[in-house]
Amino acid sequence: MDIKVDNRANVTVASLDGRLDFEAADAAQAKLRELVASAAGKALVLDGTSLSYVSSAGLRVFLTIAKEAKAAGVAVAVGALQPAVKQVFDISGFSQTKIIDVHPTVDDAVRAVAR
Repeated sequence: MDIKVDNRANVTVASLDGRLDFEAADAAQAKLRELVASAAGKALVLDGTSLSYVSSAGLRVFLTIAKEAKAAGVAVAVGALQPAVKQVFDISGFSQTKIIDVHPTVDDAVRAVAR
């Protein structure tokens, strides 16, 4: 799993590339925690364009980051999930319960959280 960062005005975009599974979860969570800390008062968008797989450990990362971002006052959203990953979000209830806002594109996610 690789995470690339792009800063757009008041939004940090983290592009997730690869598989977010048990092996990648701890490192990904640590990197995303850093981004939440540095985005205080701003927003964070997780770009799922190149995210090919999410396991239950990966879902835990999304849940943890969403909770920590909320506590830090950082708006967080996900954009451009691949169909297989979107299906995992839907089946697990992440999409329906609004654990984290999911948008069809990264630009839609950026617009939704921009302040």
